[in-house]
Amino acid sequence: MTYSPLAIKRRHVLGDIYDRCDHVESIPVYLDEKSDEPLGFVDESMGHFADAFLFHLPELVCKKLSTGHFDYIFDYEYAGRTAGNSSQKRIKLNGILLVPKKNKKDE
Repeated sequence: MTYSPLAIKRRHVLGDIYDRCDHVESIPVYLDEKSDEPLGFVDESMGHFADAFLFHLPELVCKKLSTGHFDYIFDYEYAGRTAGNSSQKRIKLNGILLVPKKNKKDE
């Protein structure tokens, strides 16, 4: 199986939780449901100022991910309060689940 790294902007992946999410060293990525064996992993090895996640996944999954075939579901825990807004909690990601998008025809 060939693995191809794919860089995607953090803001695109995280959406509304972007401002609250802590830096990611390396977390597992699962396909469709959380299992014992992850599909690959994601990290921020491009550096803090690159502001992108680097997905290390099989080549076919990277192609589908880059063309918008998946939604993201996050496994996370709260890690404390954010700096300017004491009512919002920081988020520490533990994993990402890729869920295939449903076709409009399937609905």
